[in-house]
Amino acid sequence: MPSDAAGEREVLASVLNGQREHVLEALEGLGAEDLRRQVLPSGWTCLGLVNHLSLDVERFWFQAVVAGDRSVIEELLGSSENAWNVSADVPAEDVLRRYRDSIERADEVMVAQRLDAAPAWWPDFFGSWRLHSIREIVLHVVTETATHAGHLDAARELIDGTLHLVITG
Repeated sequence: MPSDAAGEREVLASVLNGQREHVLEALEGLGAEDLRRQVLPSGWTCLGLVNHLSLDVERFWFQAVVAGDRSVIEELLGSSENAWNVSADVPAEDVLRRYRDSIERADEVMVAQRLDAAPAWWPDFFGSWRLHSIREIVLHVVTETATHAGHLDAARELIDGTLHLVITG
């Protein structure tokens, strides 16, 4: 029987992985053109949102903040590119593969940390806002991923009418 900490880690990982899968399921069957289509007034694309999740969420929170990986911190902070904008010369498959790879690396980092441990690095640009433990960071990432999964559901419905969850009355 797992300890409470192990059980909590399993639950958090399961919920987070469920939301990550939701993101990928929302995009299944979309071609490259639809992945790059802007359907909301803000102008983001499904591919841009996945790129944001890969770089600004999975890599930033787990590799930079939790693990304190200086190379990732320097890469992310030194980049002038907006993760939401994916260049037309970047294949959609590369963005989706990067997301899956970022998830894999994030999971490796999460497994190696105690949930009550403080993050290894905290960015100054957040001002006084702070997450104090790995647990809080995981919950933040769950919330952000779930929010964006819902955005993708709405975008997918606008693109081709596909509903992620169909409720019949």
